[in-house]
Amino acid sequence: MGRKKIYILAVLGFLLVLAGCDLKAGGAEQDGKGLKTINIGIQQSIGPLLLAKEKGWFEKEFKKEGIEVKWTEFQSGPPHFEAIASDRLDCGQVGNSPVIAAQSAGIPFKEIANTSNGLKGNAILVQKESGIKDLKDLKGRKIAVAKGSSGFNLLYRALSKAGLKPDDVKIIQLQPDEAQPAFETGAVDAWSIWEPFISLETIGKGARILTDGQLLNVYSPGFTVVRTKFAEQHPEQVIRFLKVYEKARLWEEKHQSEAVSLYAKVKKVDQKIIKQVIKNNKALNIPISDGIVKAQQKTADFQYSLDAIKKKINTNEVVDNSYIKKALKEVKKEGGDKN
Repeated sequence: MGRKKIYILAVLGFLLVLAGCDLKAGGAEQDGKGLKTINIGIQQSIGPLLLAKEKGWFEKEFKKEGIEVKWTEFQSGPPHFEAIASDRLDCGQVGNSPVIAAQSAGIPFKEIANTSNGLKGNAILVQKESGIKDLKDLKGRKIAVAKGSSGFNLLYRALSKAGLKPDDVKIIQLQPDEAQPAFETGAVDAWSIWEPFISLETIGKGARILTDGQLLNVYSPGFTVVRTKFAEQHPEQVIRFLKVYEKARLWEEKHQSEAVSLYAKVKKVDQKIIKQVIKNNKALNIPISDGIVKAQQKTADFQYSLDAIKKKINTNEVVDNSYIKKALKEVKKEGGDKN
């Protein structure tokens, strides 16, 4: 056999291997099979996602399909989307500002459920004895906030209401694990943050709420998000995720004292703090309403006016309520909380 024929056969063989790989990946992936691991992101939030994680309910449910659950903890929402962009994360829950930044950046994801309205779930904190009594008193002060987070949006909306520009204050970009000690030691004068840190600082450390979403009439809704390609390839697993979360939410609702005890043990904090967190940031698992979409659009337009995002976006384009509608219908049919 000549060298030319050998070369042709080798190339054909290589192409057939590639074709086989494509068929294996494409065919199996498209019909939702062949999934070995689901990657779930979690923050330090207190709620049904943490409850289900601690009780192993996701692992139990996905094991039925031979799927392993891998958890990754993040300090805030923006790192979720860095992981989604690099295909390292499939599902997670984040606040309102990170999804706007991610959409503006062209990261492929979908908002598939509304998990909170966020009116009292975000606040700007100051120390009890601080001379900062009004939003205008923030001028010239150091304020800690995680860039691109829901706290970031609340801070900028608060400054705007007070007639201040971002340059009128000293914004220190810190993730919660860095911001907390900075706030407690007085290295910063204020902290724009979310639950459970609001209750940890106000109830546990005596800090004071300068303002929050309710006082500003600023919605900071929370969302379940999913990587677009994952949702397209494994729609049944996306629904499965939402069903487990819904059953955990229903369990928390029906067994609140047990849930509070579990959260307090996991977080090593007083149950009084946990109760306040749950009160301030009630867990939801519902379709994303037109009202929430409008609130998101208002936030996106505001951030564009500040050049916080580089292009105008239509926030409705990333919303897909089909998964949550199917999940809730199935949970209801199955009788709700059976854990």
